[in-house]
Amino acid sequence: MTTIEITENAEAIAAEVVESPASAASVPAETAKPAKSEKLKIDVQPVLQKLFELYPHLFGSQFLPLKLGTYQDLMAAHPEDFKKDSLKAALGYHARSTRYLQCVADGHKRHDLQGNAVEDVSPEHVYLALLELFRRRVISNAKAKTKLNLRPIFRKQLIAAFVASGLSRQDYQLKVQNSDEEATNLLEEALAEFDAKQAKQTALKRAFEGSGKKTAEFAEMYGLDLAEVEKMLQK
Repeated sequence: MTTIEITENAEAIAAEVVESPASAASVPAETAKPAKSEKLKIDVQPVLQKLFELYPHLFGSQFLPLKLGTYQDLMAAHPEDFKKDSLKAALGYHARSTRYLQCVADGHKRHDLQGNAVEDVSPEHVYLALLELFRRRVISNAKAKTKLNLRPIFRKQLIAAFVASGLSRQDYQLKVQNSDEEATNLLEEALAEFDAKQAKQTALKRAFEGSGKKTAEFAEMYGLDLAEVEKMLQK
């Protein structure tokens, strides 16, 4: 398995699982620090195996985002099965894994130990997960000497995350802002692409309304794909 340096983006996401809800919510990406227990080089595999046995719906073939304070819930439910330091280390390792970051980036809700969806992942943590996954893919492609341009894919994912947040552009940017200049530029590119698509959609609707034609006739007149026109007019 390729070793990838863990960044503050992944640390911020891990903190929300291993810390209390109040402290995790207050840790910005640029100041997040590795859990102290991680420095002890604890063997997390036995703990991860135990978590899989107890909660296969959360730690099995498909990962799900964990509710804030999952560490406290596990300690309360299984005081004899887990030691504090080893459980923190295992949960941190789990939450920094690519598979866990992917389920956060996909916009799944947070789940409690019983498998109930209890809350949304915050827009800023969805963004951090997307950013970390993009970074890891860039590194992986560089090592494999793959010339695939990942930026268009990443912009599409950012646009989807922005739309799903339900926030205004200004509020979203305030939520996800950080000191990474490249990340800021990528977000600006994505939002500019979104604005351009919205402007195109608005112009298309106005042109259609003023044409007095049926959808198929309008699409043919402008040389547009009928399915694409119908999709845009429905938005």
